[in-house]
Amino acid sequence: MLDAAETGVRAEVRELCLRARDGARGLAKASEEAKDLALREAAKALRARTEELVASNAKDVEGVKAAGKPDSFIDRLMLDAERIDGIAAALEQIADLPHPVGRKLATFERPNGLVIDRVAVPIGVIGMIYESRPNVGADAGGLCLKSGNAVILRGGSESTHSTEIIVSCMQEGLKKAGLPIEAVQKVPTTDRAAVAALLQAVGLVDLVIPRGGKGLVSLVRDQARVPTLLHLDGNCHTYIHEKADAEKAAAIVANAKLRRTGICGATESLVIDQAALPMLPKIVDALEGCELRGDAEARAADSRIGEATEDDWGTEYLDSVLSIKTVDGLDEAIRHVSGYSSHHTDAIVTEDQAAAERFLTEIDSAVVMHNASTQFSDGGEFGMGAEIGIATGKIHARGPVGLEQLTTFKYTVRGEGQTRT
Repeated sequence: MLDAAETGVRAEVRELCLRARDGARGLAKASEEAKDLALREAAKALRARTEELVASNAKDVEGVKAAGKPDSFIDRLMLDAERIDGIAAALEQIADLPHPVGRKLATFERPNGLVIDRVAVPIGVIGMIYESRPNVGADAGGLCLKSGNAVILRGGSESTHSTEIIVSCMQEGLKKAGLPIEAVQKVPTTDRAAVAALLQAVGLVDLVIPRGGKGLVSLVRDQARVPTLLHLDGNCHTYIHEKADAEKAAAIVANAKLRRTGICGATESLVIDQAALPMLPKIVDALEGCELRGDAEARAADSRIGEATEDDWGTEYLDSVLSIKTVDGLDEAIRHVSGYSSHHTDAIVTEDQAAAERFLTEIDSAVVMHNASTQFSDGGEFGMGAEIGIATGKIHARGPVGLEQLTTFKYTVRGEGQTRT
């Protein structure tokens, strides 16, 4: 039986969902021009309130520092003027993208004269549950607005001050465009009972998208009664084939691991052919400041590499740590990556086109790359303007989830009086 506090939280979330459904109806009839205006005005508001947002974010950062969170966690949370400008620019990029709603996906004309169109439409009300990255609130709000969906944001308690300002800016944009501010809302409590209430809001929430670590995603998967689009952990691999270019390999691995260690597209495991081990010292040189954990063959090739355990092959570090596994050729590389990958993003570095094509074909991950850093696994880099997450499942959406992936479809049927016999 629920106690009084939890009952109150559930009632609060229900009211939030009802308002979101009203907001979704308002967006469904909004013009493309109004939605784009809302995004641009929200971007203006973010820039105008930069100092306020930096100050609010500082409170969040202070809290996680006091809690002893690692530097990579703090980096994901922290906002400065440059990052805020980037968030605003992402909203403007979304505004410039083609509208996904109303697209004719297919047209069929039947022998009886019926004309059937498959048309892209919004999903409805989307619940976004995420952890420390406050920019996710703006990206999710912007993508949902453009695709005609209302969104309910439930950021982690560690980013609550930052999220409050971001949502306020989004609502300012909506108001200036004459659109319902209920289209972008924030769960007003950090009580964990609100997450359960959102996950069980059958008939009120159409889709929940979690973005965070294994614990959060597992909770959503296990407790949800509404449909979910899961964003699992990013145990990403970069495989150095025997015919890789050494300079290219060193540059790619350094970027894939160290550009930003706390993002899900960061490479966590280097897989290298035995025949490519002479390249390893050059790669290690490029990984200055990174803790390296390798098998016996990797350690023999470079004494700066520490010892790896079996657990390292399946670990998403989200930090300056990299595992190194030696393999005997492409077949073993594919087996190893397939066995330990979280099916987020995996890459091969090689000048052998046939080997690259085999890797691209046989590795069953959402994103598979050839001669490129895994950190390109990002909606913005894919030309989507922004992303709401990287879907690692296979149903509805896979890989970066942008505007098109936030729509579903319906069929419209036009006739001239036909009846069915």
